[in-house]
Amino acid sequence: MEQWTIQKLLDWMNGYFTEKAVDAPRLTAELLLCHVLGCRRIELYTNFDRVVDQAGLAELRRLVKRCAEHEPVAYLVGRCEFYSLAIKVNKSCLIPRPETELLVERAIDFLRARQTPAAVLDLCTGSGCVAIAIAKNVADCRLTATDVSDEALSIADANIKTHALADRIRLLCGDLFDPIVAGLDETSFDLIVSNPPYVSAAEFDALDKNVRDYEPRQALYGGVDGLDVYRRIAEKIEPFLRPDGALILEIGYAQGPAIRQLLEETALFKHIKVEKDHSNNDRIVTAHKA
Repeated sequence: MEQWTIQKLLDWMNGYFTEKAVDAPRLTAELLLCHVLGCRRIELYTNFDRVVDQAGLAELRRLVKRCAEHEPVAYLVGRCEFYSLAIKVNKSCLIPRPETELLVERAIDFLRARQTPAAVLDLCTGSGCVAIAIAKNVADCRLTATDVSDEALSIADANIKTHALADRIRLLCGDLFDPIVAGLDETSFDLIVSNPPYVSAAEFDALDKNVRDYEPRQALYGGVDGLDVYRRIAEKIEPFLRPDGALILEIGYAQGPAIRQLLEETALFKHIKVEKDHSNNDRIVTAHKA
């Protein structure tokens, strides 16, 4: 019977995934094999000659087949990395993107400049990655995180417990501000952050298969023009954001002008800044309340 070593499997998967046009074929191969073997990536390269047993090969074969059909590797292995943190994910929540780390960076900058412990609200929290990254980097803030999906909040709850933040992040199920109850919950916030659904109808149809066919539509689709959730945030935010507080949003690659206009029309904000990401696409809007 042919023996498959780690090196041989990595080389074969790299070629196979390249042929199937899978993103980052070598990295994908490494992540799948690490998941099957329960090891770190560095250990693959220090154990190149290790022979993988039949049980491992059977599990790897199943994952390779699904990956070749463009199922996201993060869902296959059940986790990803965000802001140097391990985040559990499944098909009920969006896979955290590197671009969203800029949202976290700006939130951390704002909070560290405050003179007192701050209250933060994370709308459309999904896996909880944004709230968790903020809490891990700003020790004296307390957070509330909302989402319409019970299933996504189950994942967020698991991630919060993994990172020992259950005493600082409160999860509420409901649409945007709706689940916040006066007298029971924090109702006034120094900072409100959100990475809401913002993909337009035209953009949704053009998404890559591994996004369109696998990630939750509810977490992606933002209406015909992609701005539906931003409109509802702008309409409802006023009583929840403290004077001198800030709203920080992730936005689509060309939505800066529309979001700026939307926020200007509320007459709530004294300064609105649109920031581009490393690919020179619109990515973050920061608005300071007047």
